[in-house]
Amino acid sequence: MKIFTQLMTAFVFAFLLTTVVGCASTAKHEGTGEYVDDSVLTTKVKAVLFDDPSLRSGEINVETFKGIVQLSGFVNSKADINRAVTVVRGVSGVKSVKNDMRLK
Repeated sequence: MKIFTQLMTAFVFAFLLTTVVGCASTAKHEGTGEYVDDSVLTTKVKAVLFDDPSLRSGEINVETFKGIVQLSGFVNSKADINRAVTVVRGVSGVKSVKNDMRLK
């Protein structure tokens, strides 16, 4: 019976260790919490872009990885690019903005 208890303890410990390590982040992959944070940040950025009347936010794509927001898509003018970057930098939680937007 003592061996069974030791085996169960080892199994539970191994399971917990695997679970914790599986949720950890690496340089190229996000952890679970970071993924949720980035999803929330992406939603905030899209909402701010949508609320700006001078931008056609339907043509601006937003991706977020570890707080770094990447904007891509097509806009009508250089002023729209600058406006989008400025607006996004004002969102709390944004560490930096990568601009991959192109002119039509």
